[in-house]
Amino acid sequence: MMPTRSSHETLSSVERRVRVVIADDHPLLLAGLVHELQGQAGVRIVGTASNSTALVDLLEKHPVDIVISDYAMPGGSHGDGITLFGLLRQRFPHVHLIALTMMSNADVIRALLAQGIHCILSKADPLEYLTTALYAALAGKRYLSPNIETVVQRHGIQGGSSSSRTRHLSTRELEVVRLYVSGLTISEIARRLDRSKQTVSTQKMSAMRKLGITRDADLIKYGIEEQLTSQSAEPHHEAKHRPASDTPDS
Repeated sequence: MMPTRSSHETLSSVERRVRVVIADDHPLLLAGLVHELQGQAGVRIVGTASNSTALVDLLEKHPVDIVISDYAMPGGSHGDGITLFGLLRQRFPHVHLIALTMMSNADVIRALLAQGIHCILSKADPLEYLTTALYAALAGKRYLSPNIETVVQRHGIQGGSSSSRTRHLSTRELEVVRLYVSGLTISEIARRLDRSKQTVSTQKMSAMRKLGITRDADLIKYGIEEQLTSQSAEPHHEAKHRPASDTPDS
């Protein structure tokens, strides 16, 4: 185990290179992230992953300093979003985390910050901000790329407030709504989050009640308006033929 570095040390001044794992389910973006960091003399890319299963497997097998991970990354056995970042913080507490996201929903960003994820990058921003985020994460500092910072300032997230109705939702309810409005069924959400269908259905109904919404169509419309949809959700065949009401099996 290498000795802990003080926060004022730069990447070029340490004895070994910073070990980084990058996770994203979009091959082109993943390649771009790798290319951006390969040019950094103080960085060594330990590996890449396209889902949470591969990501956790890498972290269990290799010493890693920093994980750069997509927020919405389906297909893995450990889920994605807040569920995945919470697991990473619990299981690998010494690993610094950088979150990547296409979403600009204020409450998703607020939930990440509340989880202790202090470095968040928008995929709408240039990749050049990645290196700055890497230095900040290594030093234990906060860094938000321009688009994320704009959302934070606009919604007063630093003060713990938000103008969105979504602020009334619990973290678990927010995740259920995010996945549902992105095209997944109750059954698929339950598998993704490792919860029972009854639990997911209850959390969805609770969220709708808090939002003052009674119809699934209105929930989906609200999710689109609040930019909660995940382009990475990739609804399955089941979701494409989802009935108007997806209730849990008896």
